[in-house]
Amino acid sequence: MTAFSNSAAERDIQSLIHPYTNMVRHKDVGPLIIARGEGVRVYDDRGKPYIEALAGLWCVSFGWGEKELIKAATKQMEALGFYHGFTHKSAGPMIDLAEKLKAIAPVPMSKVFFANSGSEANDTQVKLVWYINNALGRPKKKKIISRIKGYHGVTVAAASLTGLPNNHRDFDLPIAGILHADCPHHYRFAEAGESEEQFATRMADNLEKLIIKEGPETVAAFIAEPIMGAGGVILPPKTYFPKIQAVLRKYDVLMIADEVITGFGRTGNMFGCQTFDIQPDSISVAKAVTSAYLPLSAVLLSDKMAAPLIQNSGKIGVFGHGFTYSGHPVAAAVGVRTLELMEERDLLGHVRKVAPRFQKRLAQIGQHPLVGEARGVGLIGGLELVADKKTKRAFAPAGPVGSHLSERAQANGVIVRNMIDVIGLCPPLIISEAEIDEMFDRVTKALDETLDHVSKNGLAQAA
Repeated sequence: MTAFSNSAAERDIQSLIHPYTNMVRHKDVGPLIIARGEGVRVYDDRGKPYIEALAGLWCVSFGWGEKELIKAATKQMEALGFYHGFTHKSAGPMIDLAEKLKAIAPVPMSKVFFANSGSEANDTQVKLVWYINNALGRPKKKKIISRIKGYHGVTVAAASLTGLPNNHRDFDLPIAGILHADCPHHYRFAEAGESEEQFATRMADNLEKLIIKEGPETVAAFIAEPIMGAGGVILPPKTYFPKIQAVLRKYDVLMIADEVITGFGRTGNMFGCQTFDIQPDSISVAKAVTSAYLPLSAVLLSDKMAAPLIQNSGKIGVFGHGFTYSGHPVAAAVGVRTLELMEERDLLGHVRKVAPRFQKRLAQIGQHPLVGEARGVGLIGGLELVADKKTKRAFAPAGPVGSHLSERAQANGVIVRNMIDVIGLCPPLIISEAEIDEMFDRVTKALDETLDHVSKNGLAQAA
Protein backbone atom coordinates (compact mmCIF):
# COMPACT_ATOMS: atom_id res chain seq x y z
CA MET A 1 0.00 0.00 0.00
CA THR A 2 1.15 3.57 -0.66
CA ALA A 3 0.47 6.97 0.85
CA PHE A 4 -2.19 7.43 -1.83
CA SER A 5 -4.25 4.36 -0.88
CA ASN A 6 -7.97 4.50 -1.69
CA SER A 7 -7.59 7.88 -3.41
CA ALA A 8 -7.92 9.07 -6.99
CA ALA A 9 -4.12 9.40 -7.00
CA GLU A 10 -3.70 5.72 -6.12
CA ARG A 11 -6.23 4.72 -8.78
CA ASP A 12 -4.21 6.79 -11.26
CA ILE A 13 -0.97 5.06 -10.28
CA GLN A 14 -2.57 1.66 -10.63
CA SER A 15 -4.18 2.30 -14.01
CA LEU A 16 -2.43 4.88 -16.20
CA ILE A 17 0.71 5.27 -18.25
CA HIS A 18 1.45 9.02 -18.32
CA PRO A 19 3.11 10.72 -21.31
CA TYR A 20 6.52 12.28 -20.67
CA THR A 21 6.65 10.94 -17.11
CA ASN A 22 9.14 8.90 -15.10
CA MET A 23 6.68 6.17 -14.20
CA VAL A 24 8.88 4.77 -11.43
CA ARG A 25 9.05 8.18 -9.74
CA HIS A 26 5.35 8.64 -10.38
CA LYS A 27 4.63 5.91 -7.83
CA ASP A 28 6.16 8.12 -5.16
CA VAL A 29 5.09 11.63 -6.14
CA GLY A 30 1.66 10.79 -7.55
CA PRO A 31 -0.36 12.93 -9.95
CA LEU A 32 -1.64 16.48 -9.71
CA ILE A 33 -5.30 15.90 -10.47
CA ILE A 34 -6.97 18.88 -12.13
CA ALA A 35 -10.70 19.05 -11.49
CA ARG A 36 -11.88 22.21 -13.24
CA GLY A 37 -10.74 25.39 -14.98
CA GLU A 38 -11.86 28.99 -15.37
CA GLY A 39 -10.14 31.66 -17.45
CA VAL A 40 -6.36 31.31 -17.15
CA ARG A 41 -6.61 29.18 -13.99
CA VAL A 42 -7.12 25.51 -13.28
CA TYR A 43 -8.05 24.00 -9.91
CA ASP A 44 -6.90 20.70 -8.44
CA ASP A 45 -9.18 18.19 -6.74
CA ARG A 46 -8.56 19.91 -3.40
CA GLY A 47 -9.61 23.29 -4.75
CA LYS A 48 -6.16 24.90 -5.04
CA PRO A 49 -5.93 27.32 -8.00
CA TYR A 50 -3.00 27.53 -10.42
CA ILE A 51 -2.24 29.99 -13.20
CA GLU A 52 -1.76 27.68 -16.18
CA ALA A 53 1.31 29.33 -17.67
CA LEU A 54 1.62 26.83 -20.54
CA ALA A 55 -2.05 26.98 -21.61
CA GLY A 56 -2.25 23.25 -20.86
CA LEU A 57 0.18 22.13 -23.53
CA TRP A 58 0.63 25.31 -25.59
CA CYS A 59 -2.98 25.09 -26.68
CA VAL A 60 -5.90 26.52 -24.63
CA SER A 61 -5.97 29.95 -26.25
CA PHE A 62 -9.36 31.02 -24.88
CA GLY A 63 -8.67 29.63 -21.43
CA TRP A 64 -11.05 27.38 -19.55
CA GLY A 65 -14.84 27.56 -19.40
CA GLU A 66 -15.49 29.45 -22.64
CA LYS A 67 -19.28 29.18 -22.96
CA GLU A 68 -19.40 29.86 -26.71
CA LEU A 69 -17.23 26.83 -27.47
CA ILE A 70 -19.27 24.66 -25.13
CA LYS A 71 -22.46 25.79 -26.88
CA ALA A 72 -20.97 25.14 -30.31
CA ALA A 73 -20.07 21.57 -29.34
CA THR A 74 -23.47 20.93 -27.73
CA LYS A 75 -25.42 22.30 -30.68
CA GLN A 76 -23.46 20.24 -33.19
CA MET A 77 -23.66 17.09 -31.07
CA GLU A 78 -27.43 17.41 -30.96
CA ALA A 79 -27.61 17.80 -34.74
CA LEU A 80 -24.94 15.34 -35.89
CA GLY A 81 -22.66 13.81 -33.27
CA PHE A 82 -20.47 12.04 -35.82
CA TYR A 83 -19.92 11.63 -39.48
CA HIS A 84 -16.90 11.02 -41.67
CA GLY A 85 -15.30 12.13 -44.89
CA PHE A 86 -14.66 8.73 -46.51
CA THR A 87 -15.97 7.76 -49.97
CA HIS A 88 -17.48 11.09 -51.02
CA LYS A 89 -19.20 11.78 -47.66
CA SER A 90 -19.03 15.14 -45.90
CA ALA A 91 -20.63 17.34 -43.26
CA GLY A 92 -21.18 21.06 -43.02
CA PRO A 93 -18.72 21.87 -40.21
CA MET A 94 -15.74 20.26 -41.96
CA ILE A 95 -16.51 22.24 -45.11
CA ASP A 96 -16.92 25.47 -43.13
CA LEU A 97 -13.67 24.99 -41.21
CA ALA A 98 -11.69 24.10 -44.32
CA GLU A 99 -12.89 27.31 -45.99
CA LYS A 100 -12.00 29.39 -42.93
CA LEU A 101 -8.52 27.89 -42.70
CA LYS A 102 -7.88 28.61 -46.38
CA ALA A 103 -9.12 32.17 -45.94
CA ILE A 104 -6.72 32.97 -43.09
CA ALA A 105 -3.70 30.99 -44.32
CA PRO A 106 -0.48 33.04 -44.54
CA VAL A 107 -0.01 32.07 -48.19
CA PRO A 108 -2.54 30.72 -50.73
CA MET A 109 -3.62 27.17 -49.93
CA SER A 110 -5.68 24.84 -52.11
CA LYS A 111 -6.94 21.95 -49.98
CA VAL A 112 -7.29 20.91 -46.32
CA PHE A 113 -6.93 17.43 -44.84
CA PHE A 114 -8.17 16.88 -41.28
CA ALA A 115 -6.68 14.66 -38.59
CA ASN A 116 -6.79 14.58 -34.79
CA SER A 117 -3.40 15.66 -33.45
CA GLY A 118 -0.26 17.48 -34.45
CA SER A 119 1.53 14.15 -34.60
CA GLU A 120 -1.02 12.78 -37.06
CA ALA A 121 -0.80 15.94 -39.15
CA ASN A 122 2.98 15.67 -39.41
CA ASP A 123 2.85 11.93 -40.05
CA THR A 124 0.46 12.78 -42.86
CA GLN A 125 2.93 15.36 -44.19
CA VAL A 126 5.56 12.62 -44.53
CA LYS A 127 3.20 10.27 -46.33
CA LEU A 128 2.00 13.01 -48.67
CA VAL A 129 5.55 14.00 -49.60
CA TRP A 130 6.28 10.39 -50.53
CA TYR A 131 2.96 9.96 -52.35
CA ILE A 132 3.30 13.18 -54.32
CA ASN A 133 6.85 12.46 -55.45
CA ASN A 134 5.79 9.04 -56.64
CA ALA A 135 2.96 10.72 -58.51
CA LEU A 136 5.47 13.10 -60.12
CA GLY A 137 7.71 10.23 -61.22
CA ARG A 138 10.45 11.02 -58.69
CA PRO A 139 10.63 7.82 -56.63
CA LYS A 140 14.07 8.65 -55.23
CA LYS A 141 13.11 12.13 -53.96
CA LYS A 142 11.87 11.04 -50.53
CA LYS A 143 14.23 12.25 -47.78
CA ILE A 144 12.90 14.80 -45.32
CA ILE A 145 15.11 17.15 -43.34
CA SER A 146 14.10 18.23 -39.87
CA ARG A 147 16.30 19.92 -37.27
CA ILE A 148 18.06 18.99 -34.06
CA LYS A 149 15.79 20.00 -31.14
CA GLY A 150 12.79 20.30 -33.45
CA TYR A 151 9.56 18.76 -32.17
CA HIS A 152 6.97 17.36 -34.56
CA GLY A 153 5.14 14.69 -32.58
CA VAL A 154 5.38 11.12 -31.35
CA THR A 155 3.88 8.83 -33.98
CA VAL A 156 6.51 6.78 -35.80
CA ALA A 157 7.30 9.20 -38.64
CA ALA A 158 6.62 12.36 -36.61
CA ALA A 159 8.82 11.15 -33.76
CA SER A 160 11.54 10.49 -36.30
CA LEU A 161 11.24 14.10 -37.47
CA THR A 162 11.52 15.20 -33.84
CA GLY A 163 15.15 15.97 -33.07
CA LEU A 164 15.17 15.14 -29.35
CA PRO A 165 17.04 12.08 -28.05
CA ASN A 166 14.38 10.96 -25.57
CA ASN A 167 11.87 10.61 -28.39
CA HIS A 168 14.21 8.16 -30.15
CA ARG A 169 15.82 6.19 -27.34
CA ASP A 170 14.65 2.56 -27.20
CA PHE A 171 11.93 3.22 -29.79
CA ASP A 172 14.29 2.24 -32.65
CA LEU A 173 13.94 5.68 -34.20
CA PRO A 174 14.43 7.60 -36.39
CA ILE A 175 13.25 5.65 -39.41
CA ALA A 176 15.26 5.72 -42.62
CA GLY A 177 15.08 8.76 -44.82
CA ILE A 178 14.79 11.33 -42.02
CA LEU A 179 17.71 13.74 -41.63
CA HIS A 180 18.42 16.42 -39.04
CA ALA A 181 20.03 19.76 -39.82
CA ASP A 182 21.59 22.13 -37.28
CA CYS A 183 19.67 23.60 -34.38
CA PRO A 184 19.43 27.35 -35.09
CA HIS A 185 19.98 28.50 -31.51
CA HIS A 186 22.31 31.47 -31.61
CA TYR A 187 22.79 31.64 -27.83
CA ARG A 188 24.04 28.04 -27.65
CA PHE A 189 25.65 27.35 -30.99
CA ALA A 190 27.00 30.60 -32.45
CA GLU A 191 30.75 30.85 -32.85
CA ALA A 192 32.68 33.56 -30.98
CA GLY A 193 31.76 36.99 -32.33
CA GLU A 194 29.25 35.58 -34.83
CA SER A 195 26.21 37.84 -35.35
CA GLU A 196 22.72 36.41 -35.71
CA GLU A 197 22.77 37.05 -39.45
CA GLN A 198 26.21 35.46 -39.85
CA PHE A 199 24.99 32.49 -37.83
CA ALA A 200 21.90 32.24 -40.06
CA THR A 201 24.13 32.28 -43.13
CA ARG A 202 26.18 29.42 -41.70
CA MET A 203 23.00 27.46 -40.93
CA ALA A 204 21.85 27.89 -44.54
CA ASP A 205 25.28 26.97 -45.90
CA ASN A 206 25.31 23.82 -43.78
CA LEU A 207 21.84 22.91 -45.00
CA GLU A 208 22.98 23.26 -48.59
CA LYS A 209 26.01 21.07 -47.87
CA LEU A 210 23.72 18.42 -46.38
CA ILE A 211 21.44 18.46 -49.43
CA ILE A 212 24.40 18.19 -51.79
CA LYS A 213 25.92 15.37 -49.74
CA GLU A 214 22.67 13.38 -49.78
CA GLY A 215 21.97 14.22 -53.42
CA PRO A 216 19.36 16.88 -54.30
CA GLU A 217 17.47 14.27 -56.33
CA THR A 218 16.82 12.38 -53.07
CA VAL A 219 15.81 15.28 -50.78
CA ALA A 220 12.10 16.07 -50.88
CA ALA A 221 11.17 18.38 -48.00
CA PHE A 222 12.30 20.46 -45.04
CA ILE A 223 10.05 20.77 -41.98
CA ALA A 224 10.37 23.45 -39.32
CA GLU A 225 8.47 25.11 -36.50
CA PRO A 226 8.56 28.91 -36.73
CA ILE A 227 9.55 28.75 -33.04
CA MET A 228 10.95 25.48 -31.72
CA GLY A 229 8.54 24.78 -28.87
CA ALA A 230 9.24 21.61 -26.92
CA GLY A 231 12.90 21.86 -27.93
CA GLY A 232 13.18 24.89 -25.63
CA VAL A 233 11.29 27.88 -27.11
CA ILE A 234 14.08 28.60 -29.58
CA LEU A 235 13.51 31.60 -31.84
CA PRO A 236 15.12 31.72 -35.29
CA PRO A 237 18.04 34.12 -35.68
CA LYS A 238 17.60 37.17 -37.87
CA THR A 239 17.14 36.37 -41.59
CA TYR A 240 17.23 32.61 -40.88
CA PHE A 241 14.11 31.52 -42.74
CA PRO A 242 14.65 33.66 -45.88
CA LYS A 243 18.17 32.23 -46.18
CA ILE A 244 16.95 28.67 -45.58
CA GLN A 245 14.16 29.01 -48.12
CA ALA A 246 16.54 30.29 -50.78
CA VAL A 247 18.43 26.99 -50.44
CA LEU A 248 15.22 24.96 -50.58
CA ARG A 249 14.06 26.68 -53.76
CA LYS A 250 17.44 26.13 -55.37
CA TYR A 251 17.11 22.36 -54.97
CA ASP A 252 13.31 22.02 -55.37
CA VAL A 253 12.77 21.03 -51.75
CA LEU A 254 9.33 21.58 -50.21
CA MET A 255 8.95 23.85 -47.16
CA ILE A 256 6.64 22.40 -44.50
CA ALA A 257 5.66 24.75 -41.66
CA ASP A 258 4.71 23.10 -38.38
CA GLU A 259 2.38 25.72 -36.89
CA VAL A 260 0.97 23.39 -34.22
CA ILE A 261 2.17 25.70 -31.40
CA THR A 262 2.61 29.02 -33.20
CA GLY A 263 -0.66 29.07 -35.15
CA PHE A 264 -3.71 31.19 -34.28
CA GLY A 265 -2.24 34.23 -32.62
CA ARG A 266 0.54 33.04 -30.36
CA THR A 267 3.25 35.24 -31.89
CA GLY A 268 1.02 38.29 -32.36
CA ASN A 269 0.12 37.31 -35.93
CA MET A 270 -2.37 34.67 -36.99
CA PHE A 271 0.53 32.41 -37.97
CA GLY A 272 4.19 32.21 -37.05
CA CYS A 273 4.93 32.13 -40.79
CA GLN A 274 3.85 35.78 -40.93
CA THR A 275 6.07 36.70 -37.98
CA PHE A 276 9.20 35.07 -39.42
CA ASP A 277 8.76 35.53 -43.19
CA ILE A 278 8.06 31.91 -44.13
CA GLN A 279 6.33 30.95 -47.40
CA PRO A 280 5.42 27.30 -46.89
CA ASP A 281 4.20 24.74 -49.40
CA SER A 282 2.15 23.07 -46.67
CA ILE A 283 1.21 23.80 -43.07
CA SER A 284 0.35 21.62 -40.07
CA VAL A 285 -2.03 23.08 -37.50
CA ALA A 286 -3.64 21.69 -34.33
CA LYS A 287 -3.95 22.72 -30.65
CA ALA A 288 -5.39 26.26 -30.68
CA VAL A 289 -7.52 25.60 -33.77
CA THR A 290 -10.20 24.49 -31.28
CA SER A 291 -8.59 26.14 -28.24
CA ALA A 292 -7.90 22.45 -27.49
CA TYR A 293 -11.50 21.93 -26.41
CA LEU A 294 -11.67 18.96 -28.78
CA PRO A 295 -8.91 17.08 -30.65
CA LEU A 296 -8.46 18.36 -34.19
CA SER A 297 -5.57 18.97 -36.57
CA ALA A 298 -5.23 19.84 -40.21
CA VAL A 299 -2.77 19.83 -43.10
CA LEU A 300 -3.12 22.77 -45.46
CA LEU A 301 -1.78 22.05 -48.94
CA SER A 302 -0.74 24.44 -51.67
CA ASP A 303 -1.87 23.68 -55.19
CA LYS A 304 1.70 22.60 -55.94
CA MET A 305 1.11 19.64 -53.61
CA ALA A 306 -2.64 19.17 -53.91
CA ALA A 307 -2.82 18.92 -57.71
CA PRO A 308 -0.55 15.85 -58.14
CA LEU A 309 -2.13 14.24 -55.08
CA ILE A 310 -5.60 14.55 -56.59
CA GLN A 311 -4.46 13.38 -60.02
CA ASN A 312 -2.70 10.36 -58.54
CA SER A 313 -5.78 9.33 -56.56
CA GLY A 314 -7.61 9.19 -59.87
CA LYS A 315 -4.86 7.07 -61.40
CA ILE A 316 -4.86 4.63 -58.47
CA GLY A 317 -8.60 4.80 -57.90
CA VAL A 318 -8.47 6.00 -54.30
CA PHE A 319 -6.52 8.26 -51.94
CA GLY A 320 -5.72 5.56 -49.39
CA HIS A 321 -5.18 7.72 -46.30
CA GLY A 322 -7.50 9.05 -43.62
CA PHE A 323 -8.80 8.65 -40.09
CA THR A 324 -12.21 7.73 -38.70
CA TYR A 325 -12.34 11.12 -37.01
CA SER A 326 -10.92 13.21 -39.89
CA GLY A 327 -13.05 16.36 -39.84
CA HIS A 328 -15.21 15.11 -36.96
CA PRO A 329 -18.24 17.43 -37.13
CA VAL A 330 -18.27 18.32 -33.42
CA ALA A 331 -14.57 19.15 -33.34
CA ALA A 332 -14.89 21.04 -36.63
CA ALA A 333 -17.84 23.05 -35.31
CA VAL A 334 -15.79 24.05 -32.29
CA GLY A 335 -12.94 24.99 -34.63
CA VAL A 336 -15.26 27.21 -36.67
CA ARG A 337 -16.54 28.94 -33.53
CA THR A 338 -12.99 29.37 -32.21
CA LEU A 339 -11.94 31.23 -35.36
CA GLU A 340 -15.15 33.28 -35.28
CA LEU A 341 -14.47 34.28 -31.67
CA MET A 342 -10.93 35.29 -32.53
CA GLU A 343 -12.36 37.80 -35.01
CA GLU A 344 -15.37 38.91 -32.95
CA ARG A 345 -13.27 39.63 -29.87
CA ASP A 346 -10.18 40.83 -31.75
CA LEU A 347 -8.01 38.32 -29.95
CA LEU A 348 -5.02 39.27 -32.10
CA GLY A 349 -5.47 42.86 -31.01
CA HIS A 350 -5.53 41.75 -27.39
CA VAL A 351 -2.35 39.71 -27.83
CA ARG A 352 -0.61 42.69 -29.39
CA LYS A 353 -1.79 44.88 -26.50
CA VAL A 354 -0.58 42.64 -23.64
CA ALA A 355 2.48 41.05 -25.30
CA PRO A 356 4.74 44.05 -24.53
CA ARG A 357 4.03 43.55 -20.81
CA PHE A 358 4.76 39.82 -21.15
CA GLN A 359 8.03 40.47 -23.00
CA LYS A 360 9.06 43.21 -20.56
CA ARG A 361 8.57 40.91 -17.58
CA LEU A 362 10.33 38.11 -19.48
CA ALA A 363 13.36 40.35 -20.08
CA GLN A 364 13.39 41.42 -16.43
CA ILE A 365 13.32 37.85 -15.16
CA GLY A 366 16.17 37.18 -17.59
CA GLN A 367 18.40 39.15 -15.21
CA HIS A 368 17.97 36.47 -12.53
CA PRO A 369 21.24 34.69 -11.61
CA LEU A 370 19.86 31.32 -12.75
CA VAL A 371 18.69 32.52 -16.18
CA GLY A 372 21.20 32.46 -19.00
CA GLU A 373 18.81 33.59 -21.72
CA ALA A 374 15.21 34.80 -21.65
CA ARG A 375 13.74 34.64 -25.14
CA GLY A 376 10.31 35.04 -26.65
CA VAL A 377 7.89 36.85 -28.91
CA GLY A 378 4.19 37.60 -28.54
CA LEU A 379 2.84 35.47 -25.71
CA ILE A 380 5.47 32.75 -25.71
CA GLY A 381 8.73 32.71 -23.79
CA GLY A 382 11.51 30.50 -22.55
CA LEU A 383 13.95 30.76 -19.65
CA GLU A 384 17.19 28.84 -20.12
CA LEU A 385 18.68 27.93 -16.73
CA VAL A 386 22.46 27.93 -16.37
CA ALA A 387 24.99 27.11 -13.67
CA ASP A 388 27.16 30.06 -14.72
CA LYS A 389 25.54 33.09 -16.29
CA LYS A 390 28.80 34.58 -17.64
CA THR A 391 30.12 31.44 -19.36
CA LYS A 392 26.67 29.96 -20.24
CA ARG A 393 27.73 26.72 -18.53
CA ALA A 394 24.76 24.40 -18.23
CA PHE A 395 23.88 22.36 -15.19
CA ALA A 396 25.25 18.84 -15.09
CA PRO A 397 23.38 16.60 -15.08
CA ALA A 398 20.78 18.44 -17.14
CA GLY A 399 17.20 18.43 -15.96
CA PRO A 400 17.03 18.20 -12.16
CA VAL A 401 17.34 21.95 -11.53
CA GLY A 402 14.60 22.71 -14.04
CA SER A 403 12.44 20.01 -12.51
CA HIS A 404 12.97 21.53 -9.08
CA LEU A 405 11.97 24.95 -10.40
CA SER A 406 8.86 23.47 -12.00
CA GLU A 407 7.91 21.89 -8.68
CA ARG A 408 8.49 25.14 -6.78
CA ALA A 409 6.41 27.01 -9.34
CA GLN A 410 3.58 24.54 -8.84
CA ALA A 411 3.85 24.93 -5.08
CA ASN A 412 3.51 28.69 -5.64
CA GLY A 413 0.39 28.27 -7.74
CA VAL A 414 1.69 28.48 -11.29
CA ILE A 415 2.12 25.58 -13.74
CA VAL A 416 5.09 25.81 -16.11
CA ARG A 417 6.93 23.18 -18.12
CA ASN A 418 10.55 22.19 -17.77
CA MET A 419 12.27 21.07 -20.98
CA ILE A 420 15.73 19.99 -19.81
CA ASP A 421 16.44 23.19 -17.89
CA VAL A 422 14.43 25.46 -20.15
CA ILE A 423 11.20 26.72 -18.60
CA GLY A 424 8.41 27.30 -21.09
CA LEU A 425 5.82 30.07 -20.63
CA CYS A 426 2.85 30.13 -23.01
CA PRO A 427 -0.30 31.29 -21.20
CA PRO A 428 -3.82 31.43 -22.65
CA LEU A 429 -4.11 34.29 -25.13
CA ILE A 430 -6.90 35.88 -23.07
CA ILE A 431 -4.50 36.62 -20.19
CA SER A 432 -4.63 40.17 -18.80
CA GLU A 433 -1.68 42.39 -17.94
CA ALA A 434 -2.46 41.96 -14.22
CA GLU A 435 -2.44 38.18 -14.63
CA ILE A 436 0.85 38.40 -16.55
CA ASP A 437 2.36 40.25 -13.59
CA GLU A 438 0.95 37.73 -11.15
CA MET A 439 2.33 34.86 -13.24
CA PHE A 440 5.84 36.34 -13.41
CA ASP A 441 5.80 37.24 -9.71
CA ARG A 442 5.14 33.60 -8.87
CA VAL A 443 7.77 32.33 -11.30
CA THR A 444 10.29 34.78 -9.80
CA LYS A 445 9.54 33.46 -6.32
CA ALA A 446 10.07 29.91 -7.58
CA LEU A 447 13.37 30.99 -9.17
CA ASP A 448 14.54 32.52 -5.89
CA GLU A 449 13.66 29.32 -4.02
CA THR A 450 15.47 27.27 -6.66
CA LEU A 451 18.56 29.48 -6.40
CA ASP A 452 18.59 28.82 -2.66
CA HIS A 453 18.33 25.07 -3.38
CA VAL A 454 21.17 25.27 -5.92
CA SER A 455 23.40 27.22 -3.51
CA LYS A 456 22.77 24.96 -0.53
CA ASN A 457 23.49 21.82 -2.55
CA GLY A 458 26.47 23.11 -4.55
CA LEU A 459 24.70 22.36 -7.83
CA ALA A 460 26.34 25.25 -9.70
CA GLN A 461 29.88 24.04 -9.04
CA ALA A 462 31.88 22.99 -12.08
CA ALA A 463 32.04 19.26 -12.59
